Amino acid sequence: MLAAAVVLALPIGWASRRPVPVLGVVLAEAIGVCIYGGRTWPLLLAATVLVFYVTVTQVQRTAAAAAGSVLITWGIVNIAETPGSGLLNAFKLPLAFQVVVTIIAWILGSWIRLRQDHAETLRAQVTTQAVQAERLRIARELHDMVAHSVGVIAIQAGAAARVIETQPAGAREALKAIELTSRDTLAGLRRMLIALREADADEAQTAPAPGLADIEKLLAVAGDAGVHVDIRWRGEKRPLPPEIDLSAYRIIQESLTNVLRHAGATKCHINVDYVEDGLAIEVVDDGRGGASSSVGSGYGIVGMRERVGLLHGQFSAGPRPEGGFRVTARLPA
Repeated sequence: MLAAAVVLALPIGWASRRPVPVLGVVLAEAIGVCIYGGRTWPLLLAATVLVFYVTVTQVQRTAAAAAGSVLITWGIVNIAETPGSGLLNAFKLPLAFQVVVTIIAWILGSWIRLRQDHAETLRAQVTTQAVQAERLRIARELHDMVAHSVGVIAIQAGAAARVIETQPAGAREALKAIELTSRDTLAGLRRMLIALREADADEAQTAPAPGLADIEKLLAVAGDAGVHVDIRWRGEKRPLPPEIDLSAYRIIQESLTNVLRHAGATKCHINVDYVEDGLAIEVVDDGRGGASSSVGSGYGIVGMRERVGLLHGQFSAGPRPEGGFRVTARLPA
């Protein structure tokens, strides 16, 4: 009997991967045990638990079919009992109570499934809002870059027009400046993969956009907060396109923000590598690993991924096996 019980319980091991087939096997076993006069209540109790699991993990139609199958099996088992021994048997529940237990399992599973679906919908909405907010911020920064370039072109064009007859060399220099500015601006625009939405009408910012030259200020802020940050520069430093320089600064800034707020780290290492075809960034801390991807900071990671994606770069973020958290980005330039 012990061996038979073990064999009958074996299908339960696959319940997490194939709950519906396992439920069918358990119900078939219950009917078979009933035919041979055995105790069916353990199998039917397991079937009721499976109804709860199926309702949580499967679609509503499948959950209703599972609950109905269990109720039908309960009825078959009770009808098959010999008169005088069914309802009074201490190892078998009354039929009404069996129905109530099955319905309660189905209701609880449906309630949990609804909560999960609602939470997933809210997460999707918040993520979408974060992506849109990041795109709007990039649009504002792009507007500032284009406005600055057009202003430079206008000034140089006016200067060239005034001295083209009296100072040809000066006019030539002004035209070269116009050409370089135009090429840089067009290159930045081509890196944008999608049309960014027009940003809200904010007041124009007079401060210049930050870049890698301002990283030392971020390190000082992190040091004041109790996190020791060291940065290593590799490769030959060279001027970067404005959108690449700004994006690199934002990625490091957001990574340090996550470290200070959520990681619980004491040390952070930053590697900035000027490679041949762009810029590689790595930010590693010794904090709690998964904390940087929690709800409090996950939308910052979404924003960094969106920014790198718009520049046709590569981005990854996640906990390290040895502990801590790592953010890597590769920006083409």
